[in-house]
Amino acid sequence: MEYLMCEAPARGAEARRLADDLGLTLVPAPPQEGLYLACTQERLELRQAGPGAPGPVYVDFTGGRLGYRGPRASPRREPLARAAGLKGGHRPQVVDATAGLGRDAFILAALGCRVTLLERHGVIAALLQDGLRRAALQLPEVAARMTLQRMDALSGLAAHTAEVVYLDPMYPHRDKQALVKKEMRIFRALVGDDPDADHLLQAARAAARERVVVKRPARARPLADQPPDFSVPGASTRFDVYLGASPSTSRVSETSR
Repeated sequence: MEYLMCEAPARGAEARRLADDLGLTLVPAPPQEGLYLACTQERLELRQAGPGAPGPVYVDFTGGRLGYRGPRASPRREPLARAAGLKGGHRPQVVDATAGLGRDAFILAALGCRVTLLERHGVIAALLQDGLRRAALQLPEVAARMTLQRMDALSGLAAHTAEVVYLDPMYPHRDKQALVKKEMRIFRALVGDDPDADHLLQAARAAARERVVVKRPARARPLADQPPDFSVPGASTRFDVYLGASPSTSRVSETSR
């Protein structure tokens, strides 16, 4: 990706700084093909030019399905919350080592967890930062619990410890269904798969004081072929849980409750 287009003159200086930071060329019009960033009056968007291109991708914590889901989230209704060990008043500190668009991190923050988001790709980190900026205007308490750091997961896990480490690595797609969502199509075009995904689990287990939670497709193999202590099923995914050394944890299967 080479270009950033600014549609909002009032944000011109901001767009120039962002283009310099990401090593992109600031242009007045979209390219004829390929991926590019667009700075609009409201937000930062990742777009794809050319025939048949999907719509823009952006981070929005306050609108759409996520905006509806966040305020209504509860530990009992959210499989991720159960996997992360949210019970009673316990709200663990979380490192989301593969932040992506930050949706799962937002749900945990909405439930009261403090979450450090690690994102290695500069463009994705910029989209996240823009989403957090806008979320702070409407949901300041939730946004204040989310801290973004631009770094790769392995370096971040070597520098951080937390009660819970959350992993949602990009896995190699095996059929056309994996390419249905526009975010997945554009993400793969931008960052590809995570070739080091299997190495993340060992680093995550070293950094987690209570547990590691790994999001996987429902029928995918466990990360690094290491069976979890238990799994929490979701609609089309599951959360594999690897317990740490904390005496408060147990090997009780969530799926049997």
